[in-house]
Amino acid sequence: MVDAFHSCSALKDQFGRTASYLRLSVTDRCDLRCTYCMAENMTFLPRKDVLSLEELYRLSTVFIAHGIRKIRLTGGEPLVRKNVLSLFENLSRHVDSGELDELTLTTNGSLLSRYARDLAACGVKRVNVSLDTLDADRYRTITRWGRIDRVFAGLEAAQEAGLRVKLNAVAQKGPFEEELNDLIRFAHERNMDLTLIEEMPLGGAASCRSLSFLSLGELRQRLEERWTLEPLSETTGGPAKYVRLRETGGKLGFITPMSCDFCSDCNRIRLSCTGQLYTCMGQEGGLDLRDALRQSDGNETVAQLIRAKVFEKPRGHEFHIGESDVSGITRSMSTLGG
Repeated sequence: MVDAFHSCSALKDQFGRTASYLRLSVTDRCDLRCTYCMAENMTFLPRKDVLSLEELYRLSTVFIAHGIRKIRLTGGEPLVRKNVLSLFENLSRHVDSGELDELTLTTNGSLLSRYARDLAACGVKRVNVSLDTLDADRYRTITRWGRIDRVFAGLEAAQEAGLRVKLNAVAQKGPFEEELNDLIRFAHERNMDLTLIEEMPLGGAASCRSLSFLSLGELRQRLEERWTLEPLSETTGGPAKYVRLRETGGKLGFITPMSCDFCSDCNRIRLSCTGQLYTCMGQEGGLDLRDALRQSDGNETVAQLIRAKVFEKPRGHEFHIGESDVSGITRSMSTLGG
């Protein structure tokens, strides 16, 4: 008798959800040390533990053969990975053939001015850029040593190369609340969408999240006092819910893993740069594909492991932030790129 997870090539889980979106981490390294993402003095993985770009591509082809239609490269910071453009070039062939609908990346923008044209040549149509403030000093505080002028140059280069840009901002209590309207105007005046993301209890700083956590439900109510928010039904295949601001014509997204569950229609799976497959970023348990990949010439053993792991995908994440308690996971956000 054939097991349920072997019944077709699509990656379906036990709750009937189909995985069609792979977030592929190519490195745990980054040129910044954002306070909500990394410790200041990070110990990065030994290079022998990290999959080669050829191995990452080989695994990607297995996922594509099982119905993955969108691949987003993440990190750490994906553009610090040496020769990462070769992976984009290989994956772009699957965009050209129609096997992939989209190839994209999330970046901090610091190296985007160098790579924007090459990314566009590889079939990348849009990029997500993490930017939590427009103030140079606060940017340096958040990132610990980043230079915001490099991000601004990257945004300009991306648009000049024909890439659509979406800004991502992690919502936190404090100065962010005062700057948000300026961030909205900055994005929309430049024809960029902006998505706000609730802080999640990931990594060693999880215990402090209750102090900085800002509910986007509450923030949206405050925004409605300043802007006219018109709900949109469109989606990019991710967890964000979008509105259009009548005053600017631009789009604003809300990703609310903490205050509003989005797990019921989740289509995402995540692969770390070491070959660990995670079906939920809010769960600890990953599946090691690296040894199976390196010990076999063909892909069927790896494919069987993937199908079984996706079938067992949990119903939802285990994040919780309350006034007096926080429950999260110890894995750093930089492991999977959020």
